[in-house]
Amino acid sequence: MADSSNVSSCYANTSTPYIYAPAVGKVYYSATFTTLGLISNLIAFIVLIKSCKETRNQSRSFFLIFLGGLVVTDFMGLLVTGSFVISFYVTHVDWSKSDPTCHFCNFMGMSMVFYGLCPLLLGATMAIERFIGINLPFVRSSRVSKKRTVSMVLMVWFIAGSISMLPILGFGSYHIQTPGSWCFINITSKRGDWTFALLFSLVGLISIATSFFLNTVSVVTLIKLCCGAERRQRRRDHEMEMMVQLILIMTIATVCWCPLLIYILKSALNPSTSDGNLLFFIRIATWNQILDPWIYILITVSKLRSSLSRQPWPGLDIR
Repeated sequence: MADSSNVSSCYANTSTPYIYAPAVGKVYYSATFTTLGLISNLIAFIVLIKSCKETRNQSRSFFLIFLGGLVVTDFMGLLVTGSFVISFYVTHVDWSKSDPTCHFCNFMGMSMVFYGLCPLLLGATMAIERFIGINLPFVRSSRVSKKRTVSMVLMVWFIAGSISMLPILGFGSYHIQTPGSWCFINITSKRGDWTFALLFSLVGLISIATSFFLNTVSVVTLIKLCCGAERRQRRRDHEMEMMVQLILIMTIATVCWCPLLIYILKSALNPSTSDGNLLFFIRIATWNQILDPWIYILITVSKLRSSLSRQPWPGLDIR
C-alpha cells in the first residue's frame, strides 16, 4: 500500500479502498456490454427520428424530443465510459503512474455522475411534462413549444453537468475504484465527500420518486378520461402509448438505479459501513443504458405489426 502522503488524493488509499487488479475483469465482457448498448441506442435513435418525421401529434413530437435526449445521453455515456474501461483491460495501464495529476480520474468521475443523473432527471422531467399535458392541457398547449422542450433537455444536461463539476470546485472528490479502470465518488468521513455523495443519491432518489408519483396520477387520470368518453379516442391512444413508454422507462430506472443510490446513501451516512459492493451496483445501474432503447424499438415494432395486420393483403378476398 502506497503512502497516501506521496500519492494524489484520487489514488490514495483512504476509506475508499483501491486495488490495482486488471485481472479482475475481462475485456470481452466490457467490449460486448458496450457494443450492445451502443448498437441498441443507435437503432433507437434512428427509430425516433423516423417517428418524429411521421408524427402529426404535437404532444407526441414533444415527447419524442425528450426520448431523443435520453437516447443521446445513454449513447454518449456508454461511449465515453466504455472507451476508458476497455482501454484499461487492453493496455493494463496504471492510471496512478500515467496520470498522477488526476485528470483522468476527475474526467471519469464527472462522466459517471453526469451520465448517471441525466436519465433520472430526464425521466422526472418527462413525468412532469406528461402530468401537465394530461391534467392541465390548456396550460401546456399555451406555454410549451418545441424550442422550449429542447431548452428543458438542455437545462437537465446543465444541472447534471453542474453537479458533476462540484468536486472539481472543491465540494467532494473523485477516487479511483478497484480494479483501476474507473473513478467515482469518494465516500469518506470528510464533510465535503459524504455531503456530495448524499447529494448525488438524494437527487437520483427524488427524481425516481417524482416520476413514480406523477406517472401514477397521470395514469389514473388517463384511465378516467378513456373510460368516461369515447370521443377523441385516437388522441387518447397516443397519450396511453406515451404513458406506457414512460412507465417502462421509470420501472427500468428504478430497478437498475435504486440499489446503487441506496448503497451510496447508506455509505454517505455511515462511511465505515462500505462493504466493497460498489462495482456490483454500478454494473446493475449501467444496464439502464442498454435496456432503455429497447423500449422504443419494441413498441415501434409492435405498432408496425399491428398496422400491417389491419391492412388486407392485395388480391385477397376475405368475404
